[in-house]
Amino acid sequence: MNDLKQYIRDIPDFPKEGILFRDITTLLGSSEKFREVVDKLAERYAGKDIEAVVAVEARGFIFGSVLAYKLGAALVPVRKKGKLPFKTFSATYTLEYGKDSLEIHEDAFKPGARVLLIDDLLATGGTLGAVVELVKKLKGEIQEIVFVIELSDLKGREKIKDFPVYSMVKY
Repeated sequence: MNDLKQYIRDIPDFPKEGILFRDITTLLGSSEKFREVVDKLAERYAGKDIEAVVAVEARGFIFGSVLAYKLGAALVPVRKKGKLPFKTFSATYTLEYGKDSLEIHEDAFKPGARVLLIDDLLATGGTLGAVVELVKKLKGEIQEIVFVIELSDLKGREKIKDFPVYSMVKY
């Protein structure tokens, strides 16, 4: 998967000056490479009895939905505040360029469910730290947290250090 970086485009100063954005649309635009990423993830978690794939809005949905399908697991969307229609739990987090809140349905999965958390990118860890908090509120058993991309120099793993983390490619 070392050649994965060839399919990730760098966008300087997005969404604001000083941020180097890692754009996965070029990866998604390669049917062969997208399939390879999904197949590698499905292979990694096959036979692990994952009951729910918790995917983070919005790019996490892309990988999470296909992975949930391949694993025969439920897909649990974690969305921005006010986007889910039923009763929710909420968690606020800090981004490298602001603050935001995420929500999960209170009945997203049963207590004790074996869950896999997925997002496209790990930066400072704030987003996934909030997702971990939400999954804990529902008493889910986090098996692993997975990312396509990890920005190692931002030390995001430190905020989710109590759980195994897997990243396909690191910068």
